[in-house]
Amino acid sequence: MTGSGTASYRRLSVTERRAQLITAALGLFAHRAPEDISLDDVAAAAEVSRPLVYRYFPGGKAQLYEAALRSAADDLELCFAEPQTGPLTGRLAAALDRYLAFVDEHDAGFSALLQGGSVAETSRTGAIVDEVRRAAAAQILKHLSVPAPGVRLRMMVRTWITAVEAASLIWLDEEKQPPRQELRDWLVDHFVALLTATAASDPQTARVTRSALAMEPADGPVGDLARRVAPVVAEAAHLM
Repeated sequence: MTGSGTASYRRLSVTERRAQLITAALGLFAHRAPEDISLDDVAAAAEVSRPLVYRYFPGGKAQLYEAALRSAADDLELCFAEPQTGPLTGRLAAALDRYLAFVDEHDAGFSALLQGGSVAETSRTGAIVDEVRRAAAAQILKHLSVPAPGVRLRMMVRTWITAVEAASLIWLDEEKQPPRQELRDWLVDHFVALLTATAASDPQTARVTRSALAMEPADGPVGDLARRVAPVVAEAAHLM
């Protein structure tokens, strides 16, 4: 290391140095699978020496990957932390805009994270990923104003979170087509469809659905979806 690099090192606290290394690792993991990245790569990206990386992450790449994943998970959890005001579909759209922007920016890393199989994967990294899913589901249930959701409503929300993940992976595989805004709108439609389908057989979900839809403007996403679906349903009913 050069003298200026050493001086820079001395000016950084332990917390700042760890944050610097995690940021460098995140930049690499965003676009390459963890197994394709070495500690030398991280050191070069952070402009530090390899021994210094080991000093802060003695567990090697697995420990650094876990720390980077924890940082990314914190960002992902914040994606769904939308103020509980206005129509539900607007809140979902805002949350999805942030989520899909994260997916877009961390494409290769996002795929490796959700598909698993990385040499850096551990039981703790799996727990971190599951924590993000549960946090996202909890945020959605808050938007539905349900303090004690029943099993069907919980299952419906968790199913939608899984669908969002799957659609994100497929979107990356399809070279980010359709455009991100179209994917967002489609996923909002999916939520409304799942919610109303569950409401047909679950009284609690029915109450939640009536309350949520009452806040939707007639010319908003729900009204537009109803107008697009009505002819299809009518034709199907006619053929029965």
